[in-house]
Amino acid sequence: MVRVGALIAVLATAFVAASAQRADASRYMRVGIYDEAQTLYGPVDTTFSIFKQLHVQEVRLNLYWGGRYGVAKTRPAAATNPADPAYDWTLYDRTVFLAAASGVHVLFSVFGTPTWANGGRGPNSAPTQATDLRNFANAAARRYSGVYRGPDGRTIPAVKDWLAWNEPNNPIFLAPQFKKTAKGWTMQGAVDYAKICNSIYDGVHATLAPAERVACGATSPRGNNNPNSSRPSVSPLAFLRACKTAGLKTFDAWAHHPYYGGPSEGPATKPPVTAKGTPATAVTLGNIGDLIKEVTRLYGNKRIWITEYGYQTNPPDQIVGVSWAKQATYLTQAFAIARKNPRIDMMLWFLLKDEPTLAGWQSGLITFSGVKKPAFLAFQRLPH
Repeated sequence: MVRVGALIAVLATAFVAASAQRADASRYMRVGIYDEAQTLYGPVDTTFSIFKQLHVQEVRLNLYWGGRYGVAKTRPAAATNPADPAYDWTLYDRTVFLAAASGVHVLFSVFGTPTWANGGRGPNSAPTQATDLRNFANAAARRYSGVYRGPDGRTIPAVKDWLAWNEPNNPIFLAPQFKKTAKGWTMQGAVDYAKICNSIYDGVHATLAPAERVACGATSPRGNNNPNSSRPSVSPLAFLRACKTAGLKTFDAWAHHPYYGGPSEGPATKPPVTAKGTPATAVTLGNIGDLIKEVTRLYGNKRIWITEYGYQTNPPDQIVGVSWAKQATYLTQAFAIARKNPRIDMMLWFLLKDEPTLAGWQSGLITFSGVKKPAFLAFQRLPH
């Protein structure tokens, strides 16, 4: 009996040690795609057949609270009830069912404030009352908990991965970035985002459904930190620190978009110093360790998700694009860099298919006309 007890104790200790090691090291990394046009309101059936060819494990979708594709165009009477008549989940249910049938995990990025929730301002303005966002996040997480039955009686597949907003350090997605007070300029975007992230985190986890993960951040790689510029924005590390000061409590992962700064930069290239010789404030894949170090200092050993990454190609983009061959090479290198990092356990490529105009992004694995670039095969060959 003593020997059996000792054996049990040894096995228990080994299990704890192994669990601790898994928490410290991410030996498994999900790879996937973020392409809203192809996965939400585009030819979704065709897209998922291509995803099978590519062995896609994760697809990111914006779950719009308000705006053109918003679930809640009017204020719900019972905001935490997914069946409230104000909610229309049709667009999202379709993709979630297709993803489940294809064995693809869904990452929902909750984004866009309805006009009724922010005094008539645009979807990139924070809600007036954080509770409204928390209630919506809770309704969404309940609907996609894996046990909720839709109107047709079918159980809606589970969504376990969630993301709070998109590039909140970028004024396109969250405005204003700065606000002038009697004491000077305040990083208002970080103040608003702390409330946004807390609301989505609390709303999702209030379901108590197992294995839910909520990421915050989804930060843009660059920012000028200049409230007087024509387009004020905040650099990722400054934004992270400001969120902490503003009361961002916790999260399961911190997400970031570590895009390159120019066609001469490879995935391992660190951002160059500024013209004045000061250290770069950008965070690309080449110096993502700086971001991880700051996340660790402020919040501990949190996971890191790369929820957007890509290289545009020339042709057609002659300004920031790289050759088709180089895009494929850089894709392979970038995913290898991420996979070697023990903290990164998700990386999503942007896009599947080039956007129709040069004003859009040309980082697809497929041209807009449907031609597969070499990067298609490179993605297909990634370890899974």
